[in-house]
Amino acid sequence: MSEQNETNEETTPTAAVDTIAEDTPIEGEVAEQIVKQINSEGEGHPPIPEELALLPLRDTVIFPVLVAPIAVGRENSVKLVDEAVAKGDRIIAVVAMKDSSIENPTAADIYPMGVAVVIRMMAKVPDGIRMIVQGIARIQIQQITGEEPYLKARVKVIESKTEIAPEDALEIEALRRSISDMFPKIVGLSSNMPDELAGLSSSIDDPAVMTDLIAAHMPIGAEDKQRILETVDLKARMTSLLELMSKEMQVLELGSKLQSQVSSEINKTQREYYLREQIKAFQKELGEGDERGEELDELRAKIAEAHMPEDALKEANREIDRLQRMSPGAPDYTTTRTYLDWLVAMPWDKSTEDNLDIPSVKKTLDDDHYGLEKIKDRILEYLSVRKFKPEGDLRQPILCFTGPPGVGKTSLAKSIAGAMGKKFVRISLGGVHDESEIRGHRRTYIGALPGQIIQGIKRAETNNPLFVLDEIDKVGADHRGDPSSALLEALDPEQNSTFRDNYLDVNFDLSRVLFVTTANQLDTIQPALRDRMEIIELSGYTEEEKTQIAIRHLVPKQVAEHGLTNVTFTEAAVKALVRGYTREAGVRGLERQIAAVCRKATREYAEGRTRAMKIDPARIEKYLGAPRFEYEEVAERTEQPGVVTGLVWTPVGGDVVFIEASQMEGGKGLQLTGQLGDVMKESAQTALSYIRAHAAALHISPDFYEKSDLHIHVPAGAVPKDGPSAGVTMASAIASLLSGRPIKPALAMTGEVTLSGKVLPVGGIKEKVLAAKRAGIKTIILPERNRKDLMEDIPEDLRRGMSFIFASNVHDVIEAALQPLDMPKPEKSAKSTPRLKTMESAPPSVDSVGSVPSSA
Repeated sequence: MSEQNETNEETTPTAAVDTIAEDTPIEGEVAEQIVKQINSEGEGHPPIPEELALLPLRDTVIFPVLVAPIAVGRENSVKLVDEAVAKGDRIIAVVAMKDSSIENPTAADIYPMGVAVVIRMMAKVPDGIRMIVQGIARIQIQQITGEEPYLKARVKVIESKTEIAPEDALEIEALRRSISDMFPKIVGLSSNMPDELAGLSSSIDDPAVMTDLIAAHMPIGAEDKQRILETVDLKARMTSLLELMSKEMQVLELGSKLQSQVSSEINKTQREYYLREQIKAFQKELGEGDERGEELDELRAKIAEAHMPEDALKEANREIDRLQRMSPGAPDYTTTRTYLDWLVAMPWDKSTEDNLDIPSVKKTLDDDHYGLEKIKDRILEYLSVRKFKPEGDLRQPILCFTGPPGVGKTSLAKSIAGAMGKKFVRISLGGVHDESEIRGHRRTYIGALPGQIIQGIKRAETNNPLFVLDEIDKVGADHRGDPSSALLEALDPEQNSTFRDNYLDVNFDLSRVLFVTTANQLDTIQPALRDRMEIIELSGYTEEEKTQIAIRHLVPKQVAEHGLTNVTFTEAAVKALVRGYTREAGVRGLERQIAAVCRKATREYAEGRTRAMKIDPARIEKYLGAPRFEYEEVAERTEQPGVVTGLVWTPVGGDVVFIEASQMEGGKGLQLTGQLGDVMKESAQTALSYIRAHAAALHISPDFYEKSDLHIHVPAGAVPKDGPSAGVTMASAIASLLSGRPIKPALAMTGEVTLSGKVLPVGGIKEKVLAAKRAGIKTIILPERNRKDLMEDIPEDLRRGMSFIFASNVHDVIEAALQPLDMPKPEKSAKSTPRLKTMESAPPSVDSVGSVPSSA
């Protein structure tokens, strides 16, 4: 214990009050030195002065004759010890504090009785002083004579009476024997007292010394020890100690008994079972009720009302019979009861009635979401089939909404649930790696629960909710299993009627659940899982769709959230936000910009404005600053030969990219930069081979590659890029560089190129056209075989103001994209911006290479 307290003191060297190690016996070499010192000094200490310095102790009481270590850390206490040693008598008074939490104790914070001690050994340490003291005699504080730099007091020595009155001798001897017999038992039962203390009581004959030493070593509180210290009368002191020892003995015996009970719990459980059976028989004879029996009867009634299928009912009855034979204290009792609660809480036959009023459902969907006609048509088709086939098995569709973030996939699913009158349940699968999250844990594990699907069905309290599995493309897999594989059963209409959760271990019918999944991209979804779902793509919104969504939904929502009642947005202001401050596939960024405008307006009203406010484009620019996205970038980047604008697809929508080509002295070298993937690098090699093979037809020197190197770079080098759709763009960039012909203004392209010069179709046409529209592109070159995608996926209002050129070979692309040889290069000046605006306002031209006019 001394070592432990010394370590604690080292961690707090600047303690506000002095602390003392627990007063365990001093053993070993230190004890031998003290004994030698005491013997050499006769009495072992000089006379006790009338005035002593007081050293307050925290949670510790020193008794006469006791030898104990003390660690002193406070500056004034260190001074107290130094002066006591310097004077030569080495005697100070130690007193216990009433409240150990006080930082700076005063005379009112210490007990009136303490012990005079003599400093036997002392050593200076970095954090103060370590010393060993021995108690001499009890002292009574008569008067405080000083408080600075430390407490001083005039004291009275309480002399210990060595003579015992004849009438008390018999009783004191009885108390001594009782204490002497009980102390070894306490040492044996206590885990905190060393076995060497057991012989302490038998080695001391003086009852006063024995009482003080045993009190010092007893595991009792400081208040109890202080009460014994203040009890001067020996008989009363021994009586108080014996009472405390008896109480401690009872506590230790009870703790030992509890340990024995725990070790024999298995045998006791069996014994309790027979006793409880007898009690049941007695209660039955007496006509008294049994609370546990009533609980089981209530549980049986719930099982009957749940209308479970046959296999679930059989399992429930088996478990409740097992529960009836089990003791409530058994480890499996709570597990079995929790399992039965899950069984009876499942909605085995509870369902909601679908709303089959087709016009009403269509109106609800249109009110909640603008556009998204494909998904709305699919839901209305499903309800139409339900309307004409209300009975019998109907295969529920497993829908997967895929598209960029912010296009309303999850909110649309919630709107569908409301329109159809279904309960809505959503779980997020993003970052899920554990198969048990889907199928649940087996009941053998502590804290086992069903999977998220069964938990969601229970929360819905119906067996036909609309269940959204959000972010299904972000499911992971590790050593705990593959959640995607666990979803195969749940999302297969041919199998999910017998879905078996690991926790329930009975079949649950999921065939009536309308599952809707959402994803940003399909590549990361397991092929077998993707095959089970009906993919519905949600492309990015057009400018007109964003404007209508903002006017109908976003602006009213933000105005209401900011507490504005007399603020209105003009349509021109909303279009200014869409065009100049956002460039995204969805509308989350647009909503944030609308919220920023509302905050600015709210501040104006908070500062004293009272008039109504109309938000127009000028106020938008005042609040948000200059527009961040402008169309001039396309014109500026493509003014010089070798730079061509391409169109790419990303998981968050389409985007434009500028592919740059440069020529330098060298020999037949091709350098590709921009963190390109293998497919994109091969497209660049194919484009270069085609240009070399058809150099003469493209008005390029045939030996251009003999003494020069080419470098193709795709900016935004920190972003990985891959795919074949940049093939025609790279071929056009090389042809533009080597022929010296810049690309035509406001033109972009996409398409895969082959070695023979064919232009193959690519995907993501709608996203790419939307990105071109946002960037101010007026002319787009597409593969001929993508003509049908343009006509089906791109609405007429989006095509208005743009020209589309459909090409079958690379030569047609280059001739349509590059300016004629005799056309002068555009000047690199600020006048390029007005030229672009003029082209923007002019009607689009019709190219001879399979072009589609703006009215198409």
